[in-house]
Amino acid sequence: MTLFTPPQKRYAGYIFDCDGTLADSMPVHYGAWADTVRKYGGQIPEDLFYSLGGWPSRKMVELLNERFRSSLDPETIANEKEQLYVQRIDTIRPISEVADFARQVAAFAKVSVASGGILPVVTRTLEAIGFKDFFSVIVTSEQVKRGKPFPDMFLEAAGRMGVPPSDCLVLEDSPAGFEAAISAGMDYAVVRRP
Repeated sequence: MTLFTPPQKRYAGYIFDCDGTLADSMPVHYGAWADTVRKYGGQIPEDLFYSLGGWPSRKMVELLNERFRSSLDPETIANEKEQLYVQRIDTIRPISEVADFARQVAAFAKVSVASGGILPVVTRTLEAIGFKDFFSVIVTSEQVKRGKPFPDMFLEAAGRMGVPPSDCLVLEDSPAGFEAAISAGMDYAVVRRP
């Protein structure tokens, strides 16, 4: 099954989401979430987790508390979940079709990463999949005021690349990312789940 169909049009800038787009890391993220939330007596159904792709961790915990009437501490859960994910990071592999596409377009355009994760973890993920120092622009959730589905992250990436938003293509796997791309005035390409 093809996970991604490269566009015919060429863009001046390409903005890649990390988890679930460049890196086949979503199952590892889900495992870390499920184990951490369960430890504190909460729950996170797998379908809900995937529907929240791109959301900042603390915001996800707040939603879980609301949805399941739990009282999980957003700071504690987010930090422990990230630590557990990092312990398991070496099991992650790239999504080959997207990784190959990133290397192809980098020959003629500017490339960046815009991820709902936090910088140290996104950097480690990129390193684990063979993209250490490949992207000179990496924008993460703590660097902008509002995360996906707001456009801030993609607009920041375009600004740092020096490319107008209308000449950027976003590669994404989540509804929040598609919405953010549209709000930013950018085209987007869907990366399906492996």
